[in-house]
Amino acid sequence: MTLLERLPRETYREASIPVLETERLALRAPRLEDAKTVTMLANDRRIAENTARIPHPYKMSDAEGFITGANKAGGEATFLITLRDDTIVGACSLFTREEVPELGYWLGIEHWGKGYATEALHALIDYAFTNLAHEALQAGARVTNPASRRVLEKCGFQWTGVGLYRINAIKSSAPIDRFRLERGIWSALKTWGRSKKVM
Repeated sequence: MTLLERLPRETYREASIPVLETERLALRAPRLEDAKTVTMLANDRRIAENTARIPHPYKMSDAEGFITGANKAGGEATFLITLRDDTIVGACSLFTREEVPELGYWLGIEHWGKGYATEALHALIDYAFTNLAHEALQAGARVTNPASRRVLEKCGFQWTGVGLYRINAIKSSAPIDRFRLERGIWSALKTWGRSKKVM
């Protein structure tokens, strides 16, 4: 019996994660049947080296661990970023670091430069402030990743300094630009329009 066959199809927490819709995208909870696609997308050193937690090489067992660990009670809110036809293009999540909710995300290489990251983060930020009632969010981008920095700035995040993060793929720490978004700034900047939530 495979891992896919042994685990229940949907946990209570997964059922409580909404689907967030934007103009071109839908953000939804990951499912075990997504593991093969997640593995193919995430198994790229350029992605792993720009995230804290993605290992390289990225194996099927890593994807299964990511999916089965997602959206547990009291844990982070994890979404796969999909096109409206359910093609998976990446993932994003809200997790707690140093008692402040932190936003993380990645996209498959072939989906870079199309505005998907900004669009997905707008929906995730709206969800964090509206549904989860957070007062502030933080995020980070490697100092060698100006594209990710631009995404965060387009979403209203403000630079707060540089820190060190442990990067799993390089098995070392690297300098990270730190960003923060306060509820008041988000309220003033909601020009991206409210994302729609569907159940």
